[in-house]
Amino acid sequence: MIRRFLVAMAMAVLACGWNAAPARAEQSPLVDAQHDYNAGRYNRAVDALNAAIAKSPNDSTLYFLLGQSYYQLHEFARAAASLETAVQFSPKNSEYHDWLGKSYGRRAEQSLFLSAMSWARKTHREFEIAAELDSRNFEAQRDLIRYEMNAPAIVNGGDDKALKHIDELEKIDSIQGQLARGEFLATKKRAGEADAVFGKILESSADRAGVFFEVGEYFRGRQNAEKTSEAIEKAERIDPADRRLKFYRGVVLVMKKENSGEAEMLLISYIATVPDNADLPPHAAAREWLGKLYESLGRFSEAAEQYRLSLTLDPHNKAVEEDWKRVQRK
Repeated sequence: MIRRFLVAMAMAVLACGWNAAPARAEQSPLVDAQHDYNAGRYNRAVDALNAAIAKSPNDSTLYFLLGQSYYQLHEFARAAASLETAVQFSPKNSEYHDWLGKSYGRRAEQSLFLSAMSWARKTHREFEIAAELDSRNFEAQRDLIRYEMNAPAIVNGGDDKALKHIDELEKIDSIQGQLARGEFLATKKRAGEADAVFGKILESSADRAGVFFEVGEYFRGRQNAEKTSEAIEKAERIDPADRRLKFYRGVVLVMKKENSGEAEMLLISYIATVPDNADLPPHAAAREWLGKLYESLGRFSEAAEQYRLSLTLDPHNKAVEEDWKRVQRK
C-alpha cells in the first residue's frame, strides 16, 4: 500500500540523519500529494503528481496515487490510464490491480452495451489477478465477490462463483467471509438470513472498526436504529478518531429522533471536514440525512434544499428524488 511505502520512506530518511536533506526534498512531491489526497484536494494532488512524473517517469507509486486521485474526481478514463501504467511498472502489486479493476468497472457503468461488456470483463480479470496475488487483500477479495454476485454470467458473473469465493475467504478470515456472505444474502433479498449473519458479527469480538461500520451500514439500510447504534458504538471503542463516526453518529440520532441539534452539527461537520471519498460515506448521503432531519422537524424548505443538493451529487438516487418532490408539496 502507498501508506506502507511512505512509512518506510520516512524511516529511511530518519536513519540517514540530517545529512539526508536532498533525499527528503526529492521525495517530497509524493508526500505532499498524499497529504492533499487525504485532505480531499484531489486536483492539487493531480498537479503535483504530474509534475513529479515528468521528473520520475518510471515510478509506479506516482502513477498509482495519480490514478486514485483521478478516480475520486470521477475522471475514470484518466484513472484507468494512470493505473494501467502503475501496473505496467509493478505487475505483482495486488492493490494496483484492484484499483485498476475499480476504474474499469466505472468505465463499464458509463459505456454503451458492447463497450460495457468489454470493460466489465476487464474489471473481473483485474479483480481476479488482485485476489490471486494477495489472498489477504480483503478489499480485492470483496470486490471480486461483489462483482460476481451482481454481474451476469456472460461477463463472468454468477452466484456460484461468488459463493465459491466466499467459502474460500471464510477459510482465510472468518469475519471477512461472514461479511461477504451477509452482503450476498442482502443483495439476493434474503433479509432474514442476512439479519442473522450480520447479527452474529455484531456479537463478535472483532477488533477492526471497519467491520462494525459495515454492520452498522447494513442495519441502517434495514432501518434498525438500535443495532445500527450498537455497531457504531463498537466501532468507536476500537477507533475513536475514525472519520466516519460523525456521519454515523448523526444518522443514528436522526433515526432515533433524538438530539436534533447534535445530529445537525455532526452531519454538517462531516460534510465540512471529511473529503468526499469513495472509501467513506458520501456527502450525498450526509445531505440526504440532513434532509430527513429537517423534514422530521417540519423545516420543509431546508429539507428540500438538502435533498436537492444530495441529488446534484448522486442524480440517480430515486428515493431521494421522491423525498425531494414530496417536501416541495408541503
